[in-house]
Amino acid sequence: MSRRPNTSRRFGDSVGIPFVGALHTKSRQSPLLSIGLVVVGALLILGYVYHGSGGGSGDIAALNRLDGGVSCTLELQTLIPILKKAYGESMRKVLHIGPETCSVVSQILKEDDTEAWGVEPYEMDDADANCKSLVRKGVVRVADIKFPLPYKPKSFSLVLVSDALDYLSPRYLNKTVPELARVSADGLVILSGYPGHKIAKGTELSKFGRPAKFRSSSWWIRFFIQTRLEENETAIKKFEQAAAKKAYRPACQIFHLKPLH
Repeated sequence: MSRRPNTSRRFGDSVGIPFVGALHTKSRQSPLLSIGLVVVGALLILGYVYHGSGGGSGDIAALNRLDGGVSCTLELQTLIPILKKAYGESMRKVLHIGPETCSVVSQILKEDDTEAWGVEPYEMDDADANCKSLVRKGVVRVADIKFPLPYKPKSFSLVLVSDALDYLSPRYLNKTVPELARVSADGLVILSGYPGHKIAKGTELSKFGRPAKFRSSSWWIRFFIQTRLEENETAIKKFEQAAAKKAYRPACQIFHLKPLH
């Protein structure tokens, strides 16, 4: 995923600042100085955004803006520590569904006493060696989530979904979301884009043959009620407490649901 920050700054005349005159003189003599200042400024801003608070989850919204769009999968990767605080033992056996699931699964596997599997809903044309290894081991599968998942009920303690449901029509959502809840024992966490937001370049092309359609929170809540899914209020409170300590600012909508059984 490329990031091309387009940052420029005009240095106006300032009275009382040493060497301003010399700076303007050298700028006229060599335009490379102005270009160099712009490049350095861009690098400093990018470094500040990412490292300003330790590269933590509070920076994800700024990182998404720099990229020109929102990736809920990228955001999910920053949320792993917060989710672990909120769900505790329910993070022991996790299934992730969404693009770049190899990266998400690899990160979750780094957590102590945590197992992870993934379902990639799109073709993996440029999978790296680590991802191919996870596929060979059966840890990651490539599957069309419009059809039933090849897992038994309650196979996973927690199911995480990102950048996948926004591409489905209501017809398929009615089948897919209950299916995701079926394989969960403790909870289902769904990340969805906000209406009016631009999707990140890495996930903007749908293999389902339709563009992403971001729905409002009220639309999702009505949908959950219709499909007999309840919000997990206990998990929501714990998540909000853990998020507040990390100064986390969401770039995507996050829904915490109870399993369907």
